Amino acid sequence: MEEILSRISIMLVPALLAITMHEVMHGYVADRCGDPTARLLGRLTLNPVRHLDPIGTLAILFFGFGWARPVPVNTRNLRRARRDMIWVSLAGPLANLFVAAASALLLHGLAFLDASSAPTWLVPALRPLSLMAGFSLYINVILGIFNLMPLPPLDGGRVLAGILPPRQAEWLARIEPFGFVIVLFLVFFTDVWAKVLGPLIAYLVTLMAGSQVGAVEQAMHFLFGQ
Repeated sequence: MEEILSRISIMLVPALLAITMHEVMHGYVADRCGDPTARLLGRLTLNPVRHLDPIGTLAILFFGFGWARPVPVNTRNLRRARRDMIWVSLAGPLANLFVAAASALLLHGLAFLDASSAPTWLVPALRPLSLMAGFSLYINVILGIFNLMPLPPLDGGRVLAGILPPRQAEWLARIEPFGFVIVLFLVFFTDVWAKVLGPLIAYLVTLMAGSQVGAVEQAMHFLFGQ
């Protein structure tokens, strides 16, 4: 039980920040483009309680991947619906990649503060902070890349719908009710994860972490035994 609580304490803040930033940025960009729906519903807040999906949050804590309640967007309020929806959709994944980059910078900063040079009061927190930053880098890269898959209801699907001609975009919209099932099938029953998503995620994590990629690996080993 103590080990489980220790893992949850390391994962909780990065996981909540990742899903909260993703949804808030969707709503913020929609608001800037003319749709105040998320703002009027109180969803433009960094309070994670307003964004949590119970099952999605548990999935993050146990499997390292999950989801939040989607921020509502009324496309009829957008000034230029097709163009603006592209930016609204991109905002979430880009926010995750930004947080991933910030987490990488934190990892590099912590690397300079070893037990001999760090203030005494900070020494006990160095390892937990490093584990949190490593997990934050990893989970934000996953959320950013996964959500860019060009299938609705993922963000990449909505970006693709905004780029395609109207007839093809309408066809793509028709598969949205089945989109999540299709995504799960591709991830678990094809080579999409092993040959495309996994290598891309690993490349970005390594690129961002640089010399601190070992710290990310240590975090994943501590949390998931990987």
